[in-house]
Amino acid sequence: MRNLRKGLAHLRRDPIIAAQIDKFGIINYRVPKDRFENLVSTIIGQQLSNKAADTIYSRVIKITKIDPTSLMAVDPSQLRSAGTSWAKIRSLKDLSKKILDKSVQLDLLDLLSDDEVISHLTAVKGIGIWTAHMKLMFTLHRPDVMPVDDRGIQNAMIRLYKLKDNQKLKDNMLNIAKPWQPYRTLACWYLWKSLDNE
Repeated sequence: MRNLRKGLAHLRRDPIIAAQIDKFGIINYRVPKDRFENLVSTIIGQQLSNKAADTIYSRVIKITKIDPTSLMAVDPSQLRSAGTSWAKIRSLKDLSKKILDKSVQLDLLDLLSDDEVISHLTAVKGIGIWTAHMKLMFTLHRPDVMPVDDRGIQNAMIRLYKLKDNQKLKDNMLNIAKPWQPYRTLACWYLWKSLDNE
């Protein structure tokens, strides 16, 4: 992420985030080499533990290459036998189709605003705002994304900021995160990291 040190200095104004920075040091996620493979992996891993997602993904790559043409050609029942749900299979097929007909162009995401990236990706069946937020944060390294729907971020903020898990949770999260702007992505990396010690 650009301006990493500037972002860290800014976030240290929040003593709770400052404590996480002191605890974990500098966090900097690498940009994935292949955006299509990365998005396929994210779709497969939706709502699964990392271990379960990795297991299913390892089975899928034994069945097919991870490219749009191969995924379009593979028999859906083979993907199902690998543990991929029918909903995710439909999503993978739709993503592959849209990549091939160029209605979705992952290489052009850098030219789009955050909102445009979300609109572009959520045009694919089964890709929602959460997945789009993950791509903004971990693939494009956009600096100011706040994924209030992510359960990990919710859990971290409930624990660290003593929030109540109720209807006001997301509003309270956004209010706490206002001073983090324009580095909310970086703050969230530390919130996720804080869950490692739970």
